[in-house]
Amino acid sequence: MTQPEHERRLQLFGSEVRLLIGPPATAAARSAPVAALELEGFLREAHRRLTRFDDSSDLSRLNADRSWSCHVSPLLALAIDAGIWAAQETGGLVDPTLTTEIERAGYARSRTGVPGAPLVVALRTAPARRPAAPRADAAWKQVEVDVENRVVHRPPGTRLDTGGTGKGLVADLGAGRLAGHATFVIDAGGDLRIGGTEPVERPVEIDHPFAPEPAHSFRMAAGAVATSGIASRIWRTPAGFAHHLLDPSTGEPAWTGVVQATALADTALAAEALAKAALLSGPERGAALLAPRGGVLVLDDGEVIRCGPLRRPPAREPVPPPVRARRSPRVPAGSPR
Repeated sequence: MTQPEHERRLQLFGSEVRLLIGPPATAAARSAPVAALELEGFLREAHRRLTRFDDSSDLSRLNADRSWSCHVSPLLALAIDAGIWAAQETGGLVDPTLTTEIERAGYARSRTGVPGAPLVVALRTAPARRPAAPRADAAWKQVEVDVENRVVHRPPGTRLDTGGTGKGLVADLGAGRLAGHATFVIDAGGDLRIGGTEPVERPVEIDHPFAPEPAHSFRMAAGAVATSGIASRIWRTPAGFAHHLLDPSTGEPAWTGVVQATALADTALAAEALAKAALLSGPERGAALLAPRGGVLVLDDGEVIRCGPLRRPPAREPVPPPVRARRSPRVPAGSPR
Protein backbone atom coordinates (compact mmCIF):
# COMPACT_ATOMS: atom_id res chain seq x y z
CA MET A 1 0.00 0.00 0.00
CA THR A 2 1.66 3.21 -1.16
CA GLN A 3 -0.62 5.67 0.64
CA PRO A 4 -1.71 5.48 4.29
CA GLU A 5 -5.29 4.80 5.29
CA HIS A 6 -7.29 7.40 7.14
CA GLU A 7 -8.44 6.16 10.54
CA ARG A 8 -11.50 7.16 12.54
CA ARG A 9 -12.88 5.73 15.81
CA LEU A 10 -16.21 6.17 17.54
CA GLN A 11 -18.38 4.48 20.15
CA LEU A 12 -21.58 2.96 18.73
CA PHE A 13 -23.59 -0.26 18.90
CA GLY A 14 -22.36 -0.87 22.44
CA SER A 15 -18.78 -1.18 21.22
CA GLU A 16 -15.92 0.64 19.54
CA VAL A 17 -16.31 1.23 15.83
CA ARG A 18 -13.18 1.76 13.76
CA LEU A 19 -12.85 2.83 10.15
CA LEU A 20 -9.77 2.53 7.94
CA ILE A 21 -10.18 4.12 4.51
CA GLY A 22 -7.63 4.23 1.71
CA PRO A 23 -7.33 6.84 -1.03
CA PRO A 24 -10.11 7.31 -3.59
CA ALA A 25 -9.74 5.09 -6.64
CA THR A 26 -12.56 6.52 -8.76
CA ALA A 27 -13.50 10.03 -9.78
CA ALA A 28 -16.74 9.85 -7.80
CA ALA A 29 -15.10 8.79 -4.54
CA ARG A 30 -14.54 11.38 -1.81
CA SER A 31 -11.22 11.90 -0.09
CA ALA A 32 -10.67 9.43 2.73
CA PRO A 33 -11.22 11.99 5.55
CA VAL A 34 -14.46 13.24 3.98
CA ALA A 35 -15.65 9.69 3.33
CA ALA A 36 -14.93 8.83 6.97
CA LEU A 37 -16.98 11.79 8.22
CA GLU A 38 -19.88 10.93 5.94
CA LEU A 39 -19.76 7.28 6.97
CA GLU A 40 -19.65 8.26 10.64
CA GLY A 41 -22.80 10.30 10.13
CA PHE A 42 -24.52 7.33 8.52
CA LEU A 43 -23.45 4.97 11.32
CA ARG A 44 -24.65 7.33 14.04
CA GLU A 45 -27.99 7.72 12.29
CA ALA A 46 -28.29 3.94 11.93
CA HIS A 47 -27.57 3.46 15.61
CA ARG A 48 -30.18 6.07 16.55
CA ARG A 49 -32.84 4.51 14.35
CA LEU A 50 -32.23 0.84 15.15
CA THR A 51 -31.54 0.79 18.90
CA ARG A 52 -34.18 -0.72 21.18
CA PHE A 53 -32.80 1.19 24.17
CA ASP A 54 -34.34 4.52 23.12
CA ASP A 55 -38.11 4.93 23.12
CA SER A 56 -37.86 7.48 20.31
CA SER A 57 -35.97 5.21 17.88
CA ASP A 58 -37.64 3.92 14.73
CA LEU A 59 -37.48 0.38 16.11
CA SER A 60 -39.06 1.30 19.45
CA ARG A 61 -41.86 3.19 17.74
CA LEU A 62 -42.57 0.18 15.53
CA ASN A 63 -42.66 -2.11 18.56
CA ALA A 64 -45.08 0.23 20.34
CA ASP A 65 -47.45 0.33 17.36
CA ARG A 66 -50.28 -2.20 17.81
CA SER A 67 -51.49 -2.14 14.21
CA TRP A 68 -50.96 -4.98 11.74
CA SER A 69 -49.18 -2.76 9.22
CA CYS A 70 -46.83 0.09 9.95
CA HIS A 71 -44.92 2.49 7.69
CA VAL A 72 -41.27 2.65 8.72
CA SER A 73 -38.05 4.37 7.65
CA PRO A 74 -36.12 2.90 4.69
CA LEU A 75 -33.31 1.74 6.98
CA LEU A 76 -35.64 0.00 9.43
CA ALA A 77 -37.42 -1.75 6.57
CA LEU A 78 -34.07 -3.08 5.36
CA ALA A 79 -33.05 -4.09 8.90
CA ILE A 80 -36.28 -5.99 9.61
CA ASP A 81 -36.03 -7.65 6.20
CA ALA A 82 -32.45 -8.65 7.03
CA GLY A 83 -33.59 -10.17 10.33
CA ILE A 84 -36.28 -12.23 8.60
CA TRP A 85 -33.74 -13.35 5.99
CA ALA A 86 -31.39 -14.49 8.77
CA ALA A 87 -34.22 -16.41 10.43
CA GLN A 88 -35.03 -18.17 7.17
CA GLU A 89 -31.38 -18.95 6.41
CA THR A 90 -30.75 -20.43 9.87
CA GLY A 91 -33.97 -22.36 10.18
CA GLY A 92 -35.21 -20.07 12.93
CA LEU A 93 -32.17 -20.19 15.20
CA VAL A 94 -31.56 -16.49 14.61
CA ASP A 95 -34.96 -15.22 15.67
CA PRO A 96 -35.66 -11.45 15.54
CA THR A 97 -38.90 -11.77 17.55
CA LEU A 98 -37.42 -12.59 20.97
CA THR A 99 -37.50 -9.04 22.30
CA THR A 100 -39.79 -9.82 25.24
CA GLU A 101 -37.67 -12.83 26.15
CA ILE A 102 -34.36 -10.96 26.10
CA GLU A 103 -35.82 -8.24 28.30
CA ARG A 104 -37.17 -10.87 30.70
CA ALA A 105 -33.67 -12.37 30.88
CA GLY A 106 -32.35 -9.02 32.14
CA TYR A 107 -31.31 -7.17 29.00
CA ALA A 108 -33.96 -4.45 28.87
CA ARG A 109 -31.38 -1.63 29.01
CA SER A 110 -28.03 -1.11 27.35
CA ARG A 111 -25.19 -2.81 29.19
CA THR A 112 -22.52 -0.55 27.69
CA GLY A 113 -20.09 0.32 30.46
CA VAL A 114 -21.68 -2.16 32.88
CA PRO A 115 -19.13 -4.74 34.10
CA GLY A 116 -20.15 -8.26 33.20
CA ALA A 117 -19.91 -11.41 35.27
CA PRO A 118 -16.88 -13.66 34.68
CA LEU A 119 -17.45 -16.31 32.02
CA VAL A 120 -15.60 -19.02 33.95
CA VAL A 121 -17.79 -18.45 37.01
CA ALA A 122 -20.98 -18.53 34.98
CA LEU A 123 -20.00 -21.77 33.28
CA ARG A 124 -19.57 -23.55 36.60
CA THR A 125 -23.23 -23.14 37.47
CA ALA A 126 -24.74 -23.13 33.98
CA PRO A 127 -27.43 -25.68 33.09
CA ALA A 128 -26.64 -28.91 31.26
CA ARG A 129 -25.40 -28.16 27.76
CA ARG A 130 -27.78 -28.72 24.89
CA PRO A 131 -28.13 -27.37 21.34
CA ALA A 132 -30.68 -24.63 20.85
CA ALA A 133 -33.69 -25.18 18.60
CA PRO A 134 -36.16 -23.03 16.69
CA ARG A 135 -39.42 -22.04 18.35
CA ALA A 136 -42.30 -24.20 17.21
CA ASP A 137 -44.70 -21.26 16.89
CA ALA A 138 -42.09 -18.84 15.58
CA ALA A 139 -43.62 -15.37 15.26
CA TRP A 140 -41.09 -14.29 12.61
CA LYS A 141 -42.87 -16.50 10.06
CA GLN A 142 -45.82 -14.10 10.20
CA VAL A 143 -43.72 -10.98 9.63
CA GLU A 144 -43.69 -9.55 6.11
CA VAL A 145 -41.66 -6.60 4.89
CA ASP A 146 -42.41 -4.53 1.81
CA VAL A 147 -39.01 -2.87 1.47
CA GLU A 148 -39.95 -0.83 -1.59
CA ASN A 149 -42.98 0.74 0.07
CA ARG A 150 -41.41 0.69 3.57
CA VAL A 151 -44.22 -1.22 5.26
CA VAL A 152 -43.87 -3.92 7.92
CA HIS A 153 -46.77 -6.33 8.44
CA ARG A 154 -46.91 -8.40 11.64
CA PRO A 155 -49.47 -9.60 14.19
CA PRO A 156 -50.26 -6.96 16.84
CA GLY A 157 -47.95 -7.32 19.82
CA THR A 158 -45.08 -8.81 17.82
CA ARG A 159 -41.94 -6.95 18.89
CA LEU A 160 -38.79 -7.06 16.80
CA ASP A 161 -35.09 -6.65 17.53
CA THR A 162 -32.59 -5.94 14.77
CA GLY A 163 -29.67 -6.93 17.02
CA GLY A 164 -26.56 -8.34 15.39
CA THR A 165 -28.15 -8.67 11.96
CA GLY A 166 -28.76 -4.94 11.99
CA LYS A 167 -25.10 -4.25 12.68
CA GLY A 168 -24.10 -6.65 9.93
CA LEU A 169 -26.41 -4.90 7.51
CA VAL A 170 -25.03 -1.49 8.49
CA ALA A 171 -21.46 -2.70 7.91
CA ASP A 172 -22.44 -3.95 4.46
CA LEU A 173 -24.18 -0.69 3.58
CA GLY A 174 -21.08 1.17 4.75
CA ALA A 175 -18.92 -1.01 2.51
CA GLY A 176 -21.10 0.00 -0.43
CA ARG A 177 -20.40 3.64 0.36
CA LEU A 178 -16.65 2.97 0.21
CA ALA A 179 -16.69 0.93 -3.00
CA GLY A 180 -14.69 3.61 -4.83
CA HIS A 181 -11.76 3.53 -2.42
CA ALA A 182 -8.58 1.54 -2.90
CA THR A 183 -8.87 -0.14 0.50
CA PHE A 184 -11.13 -0.09 3.52
CA VAL A 185 -11.93 -1.81 6.78
CA ILE A 186 -15.23 -1.29 8.58
CA ASP A 187 -15.28 -2.65 12.10
CA ALA A 188 -18.90 -2.01 13.09
CA GLY A 189 -19.18 -3.02 16.71
CA GLY A 190 -18.83 -6.73 16.10
CA ASP A 191 -18.95 -7.08 12.32
CA LEU A 192 -15.92 -6.71 10.08
CA ARG A 193 -15.92 -5.85 6.36
CA ILE A 194 -12.64 -5.69 4.43
CA GLY A 195 -12.27 -4.71 0.79
CA GLY A 196 -11.61 -2.01 -1.79
CA THR A 197 -10.71 -1.73 -5.46
CA GLU A 198 -7.11 -2.65 -4.63
CA PRO A 199 -7.58 -4.87 -1.55
CA VAL A 200 -4.66 -5.61 0.72
CA GLU A 201 -4.31 -9.05 2.28
CA ARG A 202 -4.48 -8.45 6.03
CA PRO A 203 -3.89 -10.83 8.90
CA VAL A 204 -6.95 -11.38 11.08
CA GLU A 205 -6.69 -12.62 14.65
CA ILE A 206 -9.56 -14.14 16.61
CA ASP A 207 -9.40 -13.44 20.32
CA HIS A 208 -9.61 -16.34 22.76
CA PRO A 209 -12.20 -15.76 25.52
CA PHE A 210 -10.05 -17.58 28.11
CA ALA A 211 -6.49 -16.76 27.09
CA PRO A 212 -4.37 -13.77 26.07
CA GLU A 213 -3.09 -15.42 22.89
CA PRO A 214 -5.35 -15.56 19.81
CA ALA A 215 -7.56 -18.57 19.22
CA HIS A 216 -6.55 -18.50 15.55
CA SER A 217 -4.97 -16.27 12.88
CA PHE A 218 -5.58 -16.15 9.15
CA ARG A 219 -5.33 -13.72 6.25
CA MET A 220 -8.06 -12.00 4.26
CA ALA A 221 -8.04 -9.44 1.46
CA ALA A 222 -11.79 -9.01 1.03
CA GLY A 223 -14.92 -10.31 2.68
CA ALA A 224 -16.52 -10.38 6.09
CA VAL A 225 -15.84 -11.85 9.53
CA ALA A 226 -18.23 -11.91 12.48
CA THR A 227 -17.82 -13.36 15.95
CA SER A 228 -20.69 -14.22 18.25
CA GLY A 229 -19.92 -14.99 21.89
CA ILE A 230 -21.34 -14.90 25.38
CA ALA A 231 -18.25 -13.71 27.29
CA SER A 232 -18.79 -9.98 26.84
CA ARG A 233 -22.40 -9.87 28.05
CA ILE A 234 -23.03 -12.07 31.10
CA TRP A 235 -24.94 -10.87 34.14
CA ARG A 236 -26.17 -12.26 37.43
CA THR A 237 -29.86 -12.89 38.04
CA PRO A 238 -31.73 -14.27 41.08
CA ALA A 239 -31.80 -17.63 39.28
CA GLY A 240 -28.09 -17.65 38.34
CA PHE A 241 -26.36 -16.21 35.29
CA ALA A 242 -27.78 -15.03 31.98
CA HIS A 243 -26.48 -13.77 28.64
CA HIS A 244 -27.90 -12.29 25.45
CA LEU A 245 -27.92 -15.31 23.10
CA LEU A 246 -31.24 -17.07 23.58
CA ASP A 247 -32.51 -20.53 22.69
CA PRO A 248 -35.65 -19.69 20.67
CA SER A 249 -37.37 -22.90 21.79
CA THR A 250 -37.20 -21.92 25.46
CA GLY A 251 -36.71 -18.16 25.41
CA GLU A 252 -33.85 -18.64 27.89
CA PRO A 253 -30.08 -18.07 27.52
CA ALA A 254 -28.54 -20.89 25.49
CA TRP A 255 -25.78 -22.99 27.06
CA THR A 256 -24.69 -25.17 24.17
CA GLY A 257 -21.08 -26.06 24.96
CA VAL A 258 -19.86 -23.32 22.56
CA VAL A 259 -18.95 -19.96 24.09
CA GLN A 260 -17.72 -18.26 20.92
CA ALA A 261 -18.16 -18.77 17.17
CA THR A 262 -16.48 -16.93 14.31
CA ALA A 263 -17.75 -17.16 10.74
CA LEU A 264 -16.42 -16.02 7.38
CA ALA A 265 -18.74 -14.94 4.56
CA ASP A 266 -19.05 -12.53 1.66
CA THR A 267 -21.14 -10.09 3.71
CA ALA A 268 -21.20 -9.07 7.35
CA LEU A 269 -24.91 -9.87 7.54
CA ALA A 270 -24.31 -13.44 6.40
CA ALA A 271 -21.29 -13.86 8.69
CA GLU A 272 -23.24 -12.52 11.68
CA ALA A 273 -26.16 -14.89 11.11
CA LEU A 274 -23.87 -17.85 10.54
CA ALA A 275 -21.75 -17.20 13.62
CA LYS A 276 -24.79 -16.94 15.90
CA ALA A 277 -26.36 -20.05 14.41
CA ALA A 278 -23.10 -21.98 14.88
CA LEU A 279 -22.90 -21.02 18.55
CA LEU A 280 -26.52 -21.92 19.16
CA SER A 281 -26.14 -25.25 17.36
CA GLY A 282 -23.51 -26.68 19.69
CA PRO A 283 -20.07 -28.11 18.82
CA GLU A 284 -20.86 -30.75 16.20
CA ARG A 285 -23.58 -28.99 14.24
CA GLY A 286 -21.85 -25.65 14.66
CA ALA A 287 -18.65 -26.98 13.10
CA ALA A 288 -20.64 -28.39 10.19
CA LEU A 289 -22.30 -25.02 9.58
CA LEU A 290 -18.94 -23.23 9.49
CA ALA A 291 -17.10 -25.79 7.37
CA PRO A 292 -18.03 -24.56 3.85
CA ARG A 293 -16.48 -21.09 4.22
CA GLY A 294 -14.37 -21.54 7.33
CA GLY A 295 -14.75 -20.55 10.94
CA VAL A 296 -13.64 -21.13 14.50
CA LEU A 297 -15.45 -22.43 17.58
CA VAL A 298 -14.26 -22.06 21.17
CA LEU A 299 -15.81 -24.54 23.58
CA ASP A 300 -16.59 -24.33 27.30
CA ASP A 301 -13.28 -25.93 28.21
CA GLY A 302 -11.24 -23.61 25.97
CA GLU A 303 -10.78 -26.08 23.14
CA VAL A 304 -10.50 -24.39 19.74
CA ILE A 305 -12.10 -26.07 16.74
CA ARG A 306 -10.99 -24.74 13.35
CA CYS A 307 -13.46 -25.46 10.60
CA GLY A 308 -13.23 -25.84 6.83
CA PRO A 309 -10.51 -23.78 5.10
CA LEU A 310 -9.27 -22.41 8.44
CA ARG A 311 -8.09 -25.89 9.42
CA ARG A 312 -5.02 -25.29 7.26
CA PRO A 313 -1.94 -24.15 9.23
CA PRO A 314 -1.41 -20.37 9.14
CA ALA A 315 1.27 -18.97 6.84
CA ARG A 316 4.72 -18.65 8.41
CA GLU A 317 6.06 -15.81 6.29
CA PRO A 318 6.35 -12.35 7.94
CA VAL A 319 3.10 -10.39 7.79
CA PRO A 320 2.06 -6.87 8.80
CA PRO A 321 0.32 -6.23 12.14
CA PRO A 322 -3.09 -7.95 12.26
CA VAL A 323 -6.72 -7.06 12.14
CA ARG A 324 -8.28 -8.66 15.23
CA ALA A 325 -11.62 -10.45 15.12
CA ARG A 326 -12.72 -10.24 18.71
CA ARG A 327 -15.89 -11.28 20.49
CA SER A 328 -16.88 -7.85 19.28
CA PRO A 329 -14.47 -7.74 16.33
CA ARG A 330 -12.40 -4.59 15.98
CA VAL A 331 -9.33 -3.41 14.12
CA PRO A 332 -6.45 -2.60 16.49
CA ALA A 333 -3.95 0.19 16.09
CA GLY A 334 -1.06 -0.77 13.85
CA SER A 335 -3.03 -2.46 11.10
CA PRO A 336 -1.63 -2.00 7.59
CA ARG A 337 -2.27 1.57 6.44
